[in-house]
Amino acid sequence: MFQLRIYTLRSPAALHQYATVHWARHVDTFATFGITTHGVWTDRDANRLVALIHYPADPDELTHRVMSSREFACDMDGFDVTEILDVQAIPLDPTACSPIH
Repeated sequence: MFQLRIYTLRSPAALHQYATVHWARHVDTFATFGITTHGVWTDRDANRLVALIHYPADPDELTHRVMSSREFACDMDGFDVTEILDVQAIPLDPTACSPIH
């Protein structure tokens, strides 16, 4: 299952730190749990980070496992999570013509 995840950050500085340090660490952490990151983008005008990820199994269960892990705690070390104002997780199903399945 694919998910488009949209994180809204409090400020441009928080977005920069989250994108360049902490989310960058998540890519490797997610891979250890079988989660594929297809892309990560920033929307500087709205202080948002957008990521397209693929879960090989139930996204809720895997998200819980990842967020409970030591690896995730290390990913987030040094970041004030109150800087994240909102997280949206939009499930996506590929169409037959989609180049990504």
